[in-house]
Amino acid sequence: MEKQAAISAEIATIEAADAGTGTAQPRLDYPPYRSTLLRHPTKDPHHADPETIERWAPCFGHQDVGELEADLTVQHAGVPIGERMVVTGRVTDGDGRPVAHQLVEIWQANASGRYLHKRDQHPAPLDPNFTGVGRCLTDADGTYRFVTVKPGPYPWRNHLNAWRPAHIHFSVFGTAFTQRLITQMYFPGDPLFALDPIYQSITDPRARERLVAAYDHDVTSPEWSTGYRWDIVLTGSHQTPLEQP
Repeated sequence: MEKQAAISAEIATIEAADAGTGTAQPRLDYPPYRSTLLRHPTKDPHHADPETIERWAPCFGHQDVGELEADLTVQHAGVPIGERMVVTGRVTDGDGRPVAHQLVEIWQANASGRYLHKRDQHPAPLDPNFTGVGRCLTDADGTYRFVTVKPGPYPWRNHLNAWRPAHIHFSVFGTAFTQRLITQMYFPGDPLFALDPIYQSITDPRARERLVAAYDHDVTSPEWSTGYRWDIVLTGSHQTPLEQP
């Protein structure tokens, strides 16, 4: 408990120091998030000639992304365990204009907080009917839609008794490999928010809130699934916080 209290105090001290001037994007050198001290950039970016690097990616069309890829609950013979839910929203620019026909990818832990990955050794059960990955294309209005199950929290060894809040990873591909953006979506009212250094590394409270989806009863289906709405804003003062490369 002493180490957890120390982490909480460290988070509170940084937020108090940044009050009114907090960052809207994750801090690269955020001491409570231990690995940032070892991996954050310490030198200026290398300036490359754009003509010497690959700038354009393949265009993803409906022939490349199947409709069923957006439903993570029908990818196997059986039904996955957990709270079935729909997650939907719009991808827009800073002026509210839709970003149409863009590839959106998600990946997540299962309902027990376990990823289907050999490096995930969390002693929670794997779900043989849930892989935890999906993708879709935004429509003409910039809307994406996924059917999945609510992921569980999981330990991550940043400090004693460290647990990540339930979240889903999102990737928006853009039109070039160098434009790919990655972020995380959280769920409202999670008690782990205050204790999570990754979430708290965005020291502007209003920007942090933009990572939290809203429960939407209109998206919820009777006797079938709950519904959440979460918009992704790519630019401007209300930009969605993004993971740094």
